[in-house]
Amino acid sequence: MQFIKQYLKETQQIIDQLDIHQIERFIDFVVHARDHHGRLFILGVGGSAANASHAVNDFRKIVGIEAYAPTDNVSELTARTNDEGWATVFSEWLMTSRLKAKDLLLIFSVGGGNLEKNVSPNLVKALQYAKDIGSKILGIVGRDGGFTAKMADACILIPTINPENLTPHSEAFQAVLWHLIVSHPKLKNQPTKWESLQLNVKENA
Repeated sequence: MQFIKQYLKETQQIIDQLDIHQIERFIDFVVHARDHHGRLFILGVGGSAANASHAVNDFRKIVGIEAYAPTDNVSELTARTNDEGWATVFSEWLMTSRLKAKDLLLIFSVGGGNLEKNVSPNLVKALQYAKDIGSKILGIVGRDGGFTAKMADACILIPTINPENLTPHSEAFQAVLWHLIVSHPKLKNQPTKWESLQLNVKENA
């Protein structure tokens, strides 16, 4: 019981400490990219890769921006890992996708990448490539944001309240934040199913 109370308390503390100005800045970059026919590429590893796949659906269906996650293509991902190495899988994927300056790169990560410590070098190389191209970089990351925070044009940091729960909070709040973002009136183009059904119930009452 004590762990449950503590975990939920930490969740509330994270919410209270989120930087809403960075969230607003993040949203404005997505608005600009969508309105100028830019694409959104979302990168993540592990649980963040699963979040990237879900987020791609929401950005495409709800926001109406062309979006992709390279980890959705397991055949290409494993072929590149086997033939070229793990560190370049994302940068080479972006290169083949003809990443452009009008496109966005979004990083979901617990730590944001650290080349010196060999943590998520694939994210680091993708960030370096995007910076060279001139693409805008967005991040939703934990800890101090790592390399992502250094390179990003807008980076939402998930505060570390308890280091022992760093990963579950970081990955959970990736979902909280992207759902907030796609639901924002500046971006939401299409109603979500259950909300539209609820509207119909009210209209027919």
